Amino acid sequence: MSTIGVAVAGFGWMGRVHTQAYLRVPHHFPDLPLRPRLVAVADDVPGRAAAAADQYGFATSTPDWRDLLTNPDVQAISVTAPNFLHRDIGVAVAEAGKHLWIEKPVGLTAPDARAVAAAVATAGVRGTVGFNYRNAPAVARARDLIAAGGIGMVTRARFRFLSDYAAHPAGALTWRYSREQGGSGVLGDLASHGVDLIRHLLGEIDAVVADTAVFIPQRPRPSAATAGHARADGGELGPVENEDYVSAQLRLASGARVVLEASRVAVGDQNNYGFEIHGTRGAVAWDFRRMGELTLSVGGAYQDQPTGTVFVGPGDGEFAAFQPGAANAMGYDDLKVIEAAQFLRSITTGKPHGTTLDDAVRSAATLDAMTASVASGGWVSPEL
Repeated sequence: MSTIGVAVAGFGWMGRVHTQAYLRVPHHFPDLPLRPRLVAVADDVPGRAAAAADQYGFATSTPDWRDLLTNPDVQAISVTAPNFLHRDIGVAVAEAGKHLWIEKPVGLTAPDARAVAAAVATAGVRGTVGFNYRNAPAVARARDLIAAGGIGMVTRARFRFLSDYAAHPAGALTWRYSREQGGSGVLGDLASHGVDLIRHLLGEIDAVVADTAVFIPQRPRPSAATAGHARADGGELGPVENEDYVSAQLRLASGARVVLEASRVAVGDQNNYGFEIHGTRGAVAWDFRRMGELTLSVGGAYQDQPTGTVFVGPGDGEFAAFQPGAANAMGYDDLKVIEAAQFLRSITTGKPHGTTLDDAVRSAATLDAMTASVASGGWVSPEL
């Protein structure tokens, strides 16, 4: 058993999730020949990195992510900083010869994602991207079912990513709402996950047509550093520059038709993420909030065919690494542990495991096509 020195750049909520995933990997995947060792953490908010080091056991802390690049004990870096920093940090990590686990959407646009992908390829390091929902064992089972023809030829699907994290009008005007720093708003934040799931389950996307909206055009400016989705009651109002909502229709290479909808201001919906997929012989549906269940309609009746619920268990994805029997619950953080294990496995084998920078590029190209469609009012094909 050997170890690999890891660092985390950016220690908001997602930085904590990556750190905890590294710590849990040996518990759930004891046969992995590579175990992570927490070496360094970076965050420019005063005191945040030092507090993280004290709480989680990083050997060192720094306010400057560049210090991670020159630390000889660091071989892999998690990039969990704000979107506008992804390109600069991701490229620099690869050029420094460090393996890269980077959160989606890997920059603000497809060119940003391509730049990071090119740097990873040139450096010959491994790269993994944080599209965690494809790691749910129920999603793995649905993918196997669809690939085996269990619901026939897929005809249509609906993917939804609806949340209320930005629904309060006093939500602080952070970097998330700036075009320059947050990119395309809910497209990069939530719709990117939807695009990845569509590709993962149903194949490549040929063309899209989309509509977007900003429903809360102003928000109060925060008076201090924020984490997560903080409130800034009474702050000076400033403009929201990127999208609260997107709806899109997609034509797939297979001929299937898909509707994707995402909102960050959906009052009453907390993490309402999932899909419904119909084929010529059946249907399958999944709701993230009931992560270990699938709704299935399979058989040969076609009309009046019954629908039932099945619980995933050992044999579905990586379920067995966490629970011994069907219907034992898993959680969000478990999906990131799977992601961490795939990252380490890719480093060990020198081959891709889990999501790659190519997946990030294809997702970003589809998001850019949606943005172009809003401007033109017509169908647009992703530029790959």
